[in-house]
Amino acid sequence: MKIVVRVKLLPEAGQAAALRSTLRTVNEAANWVSGVAFEQGVPREYELRKHTYAELKARGLGAQAAQHVIKKARDAYTALKANIRAGNLGKPGSPRRAKAESKPIRFRPEAAQPYDDRCLSWQYDTATVSIWTVSGRLRNVRFACSPDVLKTLRAHRKGESDLIERDGLFYLFAVCDVPEKPVNENPSGFVGVDLGIVNIATTSTGYRAAGRGLNRHRARQLELRRKLQAKGTKSAKRLLKKRSRKEARHTANTNHIISKTIVTTAERTGHGIALEDLTGIRGRVRLRKDQRTSLHAWSFHQLGQYIEYKAKRAGVPLVYVDPAYTSQQCSQCGHTDRRNRTSQATFECRSCGTMLHADDNASHNIAHKGVTVWITGRESRAPATP
Repeated sequence: MKIVVRVKLLPEAGQAAALRSTLRTVNEAANWVSGVAFEQGVPREYELRKHTYAELKARGLGAQAAQHVIKKARDAYTALKANIRAGNLGKPGSPRRAKAESKPIRFRPEAAQPYDDRCLSWQYDTATVSIWTVSGRLRNVRFACSPDVLKTLRAHRKGESDLIERDGLFYLFAVCDVPEKPVNENPSGFVGVDLGIVNIATTSTGYRAAGRGLNRHRARQLELRRKLQAKGTKSAKRLLKKRSRKEARHTANTNHIISKTIVTTAERTGHGIALEDLTGIRGRVRLRKDQRTSLHAWSFHQLGQYIEYKAKRAGVPLVYVDPAYTSQQCSQCGHTDRRNRTSQATFECRSCGTMLHADDNASHNIAHKGVTVWITGRESRAPATP
């Protein structure tokens, strides 16, 4: 299983200038390659190399750097084509799709640049790297990371690493090939996980991750952004830049904590995990205007990804189930009626009289479906990226 770990580079002033100049140079070259690809009708990578490699070498790029620039530009068009095919940019003729198809792809000056082992080497004992730049090879560039990340790098790093500049700081994102544990083929049951906005995750084992704190944090961040954007001064813009991605980092940290709790519980009890397949839910649900912000800020896909990769590392079986009627069906008698859901938090069965928290009831239904999917041998599938 491939995972990505991040380390922070701690370059000296001269090293930082060389890294910054390198990113500007390679991304300017990538923009030129992208323009050539657009003019040539986006040929295959080998054909594109014929049109661009010599010029890239003349611009001062090394052989491997030139190859990576060409591949980066070609991969960007592959991703664009996949998004168009999936309908992520709208229907044919829509303004967004027409804009994407009418001009070459552009790369930001600080966009990521891939490095392989010929351009980048790691010295784990001294916590330094040696990295290619347009100013020559930089040696003894220090990096910082947690002990767990360093252990993972030392044991499992394999493949390319991306150099990224973010808010004046430099990071390396390294690919690690971590072996998966053998999957437990005989789980003693399944932990059903009901995902929501009011409660981020509710499991059939009784664990509930309330969303009140996260929703309050989002509301505070939204209000602060509104005030700073309305003010429009230089200091307000500096503060907006400083606080950028703060909400995303907080959400990701919360989802990591929740997913670790769920997977650890399943591993300890010998259970599998059953998740709802919520693909396309934003397009299916109709909400009032004041509720749309909460829906589109709902990070169910990220939480599902975290649970999935942690489950693979722990050898915990994972299945995706159809979420239809899980909130309307009684987990005790199986009676299904939309009137069973008397409120957001209350479930009261019209047939047997069972009263439960609505999310607890849904999580039990998901757990039952997970057992069914596992026993019948249906192929579970990870939902596509929304």
